Amino acid sequence: MRKRIKPILILLFISIFLFTLVSTKAQHDYTQKQITIANKKMLAESKAAQTAAKKAEKEKKKQQDDEPLILNPIIDVSGWQLPSDIDYDTLSANISGAIIRVFGGSQITADNNAAHTTGIDKSFKTHITEFQKRSVPVAVYSYALGRSVAEMKEEARIFYENASPYDPTFYWIDVEEVTMKNMDAGVEAFRKELKKLGAENVGIYIGTFFMAEQSISVDKFDAVWIPTYGDNSGYYNAAPQTDLSYDLHQYTSNGWVSGSSGLLDLNQISPVSDNPKAIYEKLFGPIKEKTE
Repeated sequence: MRKRIKPILILLFISIFLFTLVSTKAQHDYTQKQITIANKKMLAESKAAQTAAKKAEKEKKKQQDDEPLILNPIIDVSGWQLPSDIDYDTLSANISGAIIRVFGGSQITADNNAAHTTGIDKSFKTHITEFQKRSVPVAVYSYALGRSVAEMKEEARIFYENASPYDPTFYWIDVEEVTMKNMDAGVEAFRKELKKLGAENVGIYIGTFFMAEQSISVDKFDAVWIPTYGDNSGYYNAAPQTDLSYDLHQYTSNGWVSGSSGLLDLNQISPVSDNPKAIYEKLFGPIKEKTE
């Protein structure tokens, strides 16, 4: 005879099962809630940390932007400044950039002591190598002497082929002499050829009087470099008298900087610029922070 299960036992079993089920769900819900709270807290702390880091970075940048930019002179040198007359360690520590002549023009004669008859500067490789070894930012320039559009293009090609292996920060065209009837066309041909060859940054060195006299446009150049010496005492005492926007000012050809036994051309970022740091970095690359 089968033993009959008492209804009270069945009810008790069901009650225990339901209680266990409800308790398990409640525990699960509580655990999930705690995980959610913890995740929200971690997310909030992470966002707060990111916000604080961004704020600190902005404050640091603001402080750097507010600090006055103090630069040493920027020099330009050629084969006329002999490597044997330069202590590169000392000179490098006292300048903020160097612009090296690579090409002296296509009309160089055999009696020129600073350049070969090909026009290639005799000392440019040494100058560039020694300054770059000491982390001095280096740009390059070429003295324009082409007597036709074709010759200007050829000068640009020789200039670029010799300078580009050194990855200069800027390519400059030095325009000082009348060598052809339409100087504007010749200068533009030189600039355009450099760009075609791969030079990203191309500037022009030119006096304001010569520019006006020869009707030379500088609008397509990436930067303008103007010489104005004042009394040429070796110190800055006169800004260029021009409404033209310019980037670099050559203020003396009689400058002295420790590390060179001879006089040097000295340059500075435009003294009328509202943002000299931006101009410097355009011409020579980012300013490296000094380490203590």
